[in-house]
Amino acid sequence: MAERARKSFRAPDQVVELPLLRARLVELGELTLAIEVVEPGWRWSEHVRPQVGGEWCRVHHVGVVLSGRLGIRFPDGTEVVYGPEDVFDVPPGHDGYTVGDEPCAQLTWAGNRPFFASFLLGSASRVLATLLFTDLVDSTATAARLGDLRWRELLARHFQGVRAELERYGGREVKTTGDGLLATFDGPGQALRCAAAIGRIASRDGLAVRAGVHVGEVEIVGEDLRGVAVHEAQRIMAAAGPGEILVSELTRALALASGLEFEDRGAHVLKGLEGERRLAAYVSEEEAAAR
Repeated sequence: MAERARKSFRAPDQVVELPLLRARLVELGELTLAIEVVEPGWRWSEHVRPQVGGEWCRVHHVGVVLSGRLGIRFPDGTEVVYGPEDVFDVPPGHDGYTVGDEPCAQLTWAGNRPFFASFLLGSASRVLATLLFTDLVDSTATAARLGDLRWRELLARHFQGVRAELERYGGREVKTTGDGLLATFDGPGQALRCAAAIGRIASRDGLAVRAGVHVGEVEIVGEDLRGVAVHEAQRIMAAAGPGEILVSELTRALALASGLEFEDRGAHVLKGLEGERRLAAYVSEEEAAAR
């Protein structure tokens, strides 16, 4: 089930104020929405270009005009004017401006992050993080077998136990992902031990968890994380079998210093990522001791 979210422009995640332009930004998953108000006399080439450079705006904008009028001029001299309730899809390579003596208010949902990136230096930072993705195996079939009520109760109990283990091992929950979650840790050892503990509590309820652990650089945007490393960690998790914890080669190298054990799983092609990735399966300390 997709996670439900509610935010308001009355409490935006970011506010950008530029000459004759004010924008309120809201982060909603991978989407950045903005309500922008440009005052009479505003023009991209006069008020934005001096700070970002380039002859034309290179951002693709999609949105709707709420009030006022927005003008767009293209390199061939063509001009288009959008009024209230007009939906616009403006390709890269243009100059934008306010038409008339009334401010133009727009709701935009594409192009916001690249457009405002130069003015949001303090809003996002890149850090090296250990990422843990978990997912319940065959959750749809299990839910169908148990029924909605019993499944919701079981899932709630599972997440209660997961969050207790996160607290125990110093993890920070970023978000739930349907029947799993994404969390960050200070190091791979804590993440791997936490993943093993999550697997144990799931097995007590007759469930199986697959997990992936990866160390990489991520961008912190509000309460969320973005970047290739996030996608890679999720793909590593997706390659794991029931009850298996897979790690990237870098994660394995860093964790070996803590005396942890792994089994090589060979090279994998991860969906959406170029080249092969060598993966390994974590052998928990309990499993190692039983051998």
